[in-house]
Amino acid sequence: MIKLRYSKRLFKRSPSSKQVAACGGGNGGAAGVGAGAGEIEWEVRPGGMLVQKRDGKGGEEVIVVRVSTGFSWHDVSIGATSTFGELKLMLSMVTGLEPREQRLLFKGKEREDTDHLHMVGVRDKDKVLLLEDPALKDMKLRALAARVVPSPCQPFIQV
Repeated sequence: MIKLRYSKRLFKRSPSSKQVAACGGGNGGAAGVGAGAGEIEWEVRPGGMLVQKRDGKGGEEVIVVRVSTGFSWHDVSIGATSTFGELKLMLSMVTGLEPREQRLLFKGKEREDTDHLHMVGVRDKDKVLLLEDPALKDMKLRALAARVVPSPCQPFIQV
């Protein structure tokens, strides 16, 4: 058997535990640490989770997403808590494809318009693949072929 040396100071209560009790703590322990005498502010995230409000700039974090279309790519700046639908709107201005014609893939899966970027794990400088919807592309080609008028001149072969 091995004996471990330890200091009894490690297991003593810290002075901050009294502060937690004074601030109405007791909900998890460290919730009131460093909070001072003020109340804790809460916010509801887009995923429905109730969390402690973050201190900071007060603004939304902006990330840069690299969108690849197969043969070209675009760097798009967007809010970290935006949805894929909002990303499609921004891409429609860049690519000319309407949002309903776009399919966005992240980590090999097609994402819905209501999915939030931060909830599926999109971070700064991550890559998203943009594909044109094959069904709508086929409809466009058929409409284009119907508009093409056949030429009155018939090619012939001379022997």
